[in-house]
Parts: sequence; C-alpha cells; structure tokens
Amino acid sequence: MTTPSDSATTTPAAPRTGGATPSRLADDSGQGKTTIASGVVQKIAGIAAREVSGVYSMGGGVSRAFGAIRERIPGGTGTSQAAGVQVEVGEKQAAIDLDIVVEYGAGIVELARAVRRNVIGAVEQMTGLEVIEVNIAVNDIHMPGDEDDSQPAPAPTSRVE
Repeated sequence: MTTPSDSATTTPAAPRTGGATPSRLADDSGQGKTTIASGVVQKIAGIAAREVSGVYSMGGGVSRAFGAIRERIPGGTGTSQAAGVQVEVGEKQAAIDLDIVVEYGAGIVELARAVRRNVIGAVEQMTGLEVIEVNIAVNDIHMPGDEDDSQPAPAPTSRVE
C-alpha cells in the first residue's frame, strides 16, 4: 500500500514526445512564471536543423510519407516543422533527437556538427533552456537525380501487352 508521501517522492521519467507533454517551467522570477511547451522547443529545433545547408529533409521514411500525404490534403497544414524531431524538456534543460536526410556529397560529420551548433544556439537563445544533448540520426541520403518525395511515382509501364 502506498501512502501519499510515497507517491510524491517518485515521479516517472518524462518521455520524449512531439509536444504531448505539458508545458515546463523555463523562468521563475518573483514577478511570475514563464512556461514553454515542448512543442515550441520541437518547432525551433526543426526549423534550426533545416536552415543548415546539406539537410535535405527531416524524419524517417514513415514520417516523411505521412508528411507527403498531409501536403496533398486540401486545407492541410503541409509539412510539419516538427517532423523528425523529438524533445524532452525539463524545468531548465532540454534534450533533442533529430532524424535527418542529407544531400549526397555533404560531409556527414561536419553537417552533424553544424546542425548541432545551430539547433543548440537557436533553442538556448529563444527559450533560455540549456540544451544538454542533440542526438542526430542520419536515415537516408538524397541523390541529385531522385524525384522529390512530394511528387507521385510514375505508373509502372508494362513490357507486354
């Protein structure tokens, strides 16, 4: 049997989500509190990652496929700035995971460093949160001749009639 004091001392770890967790405390002064939703941090990180030359797109294959579908829906919101970005936001710190697709020819190690610097700078400047880590997973390479993911694939042609 748990007592109220037992349940108050244990808190589950916050999952990395796409903005589903409640807002977190980022500033606590005598004049009030400022909270920043994890979805805000997620969007900032996604935009900052896309700003780096050599990043073709964000997200794994499944999230990119859903993004392409979302773009085709009339009245849809188009590509989400948060695709391929997962965050964990605490009271003073944030951890960020990015899934990216790089353009062929880009140096992946240098690109990852540039993305990491840009994301940390943007998130820390805009939110005041300390970014403790930015994990980057390169899921694919975009070749110059590849068709854009938003274009439908051509219908297969039959070799026989």
